[in-house]
Amino acid sequence: MLAPMSAPQPLQDRAIENLRYIRATMERAGSFTAVPGWGQVAIGCTAAVAAVVAARQPTRFAWTATWAVECLLAVVLGGWSMVRKARAANDPIFSGPGRRFSLSFLPPFLAGAMLTIALVLAGDTARMPAVWLLLYGAGVTTGGAFSVRVVPVMGLCFMLLGAAALFTPPPWGDWWMGAGFGGLHIVFGAIIARRYGG
Repeated sequence: MLAPMSAPQPLQDRAIENLRYIRATMERAGSFTAVPGWGQVAIGCTAAVAAVVAARQPTRFAWTATWAVECLLAVVLGGWSMVRKARAANDPIFSGPGRRFSLSFLPPFLAGAMLTIALVLAGDTARMPAVWLLLYGAGVTTGGAFSVRVVPVMGLCFMLLGAAALFTPPPWGDWWMGAGFGGLHIVFGAIIARRYGG
């Protein structure tokens, strides 16, 4: 005796299931496009000012404090402009590509924070510009693998400046930082804003 056949799945249910699959596949394959071009330009401008201010500080503590304030300002500017751009594009920041971008960017950024604390406690701040440029560049490069093409290129440029900072006299550190966190953010931010909207 044959088992009774189950009723076929309605066409509408299959279509919805197929659309969910297509949407999930596109989300996994998509790029994180909420990298804020104008936000990067603003960060570059504040970093250029910070480089000049830091170069004039009389102590290493004051120098480190200057860059710490700049870092906090950059995080606020970058976060605010990223949320703003994502909302304008109706693209959730923690969607598939955004989540992968964040998870790839954060480990080098956190490593830089830990190394900064260790170097400050050891009283060895001379190589911090190289460490910051290298690790920030590594984070942008790895996170940029899930973003638009110009982002990982920007990360590699940061890493090149960090490598140069390793092999030049420590007093040059502020100029490398100004060129990287100032100049590269302004140049690449303008490219992102022009090509990818805001």
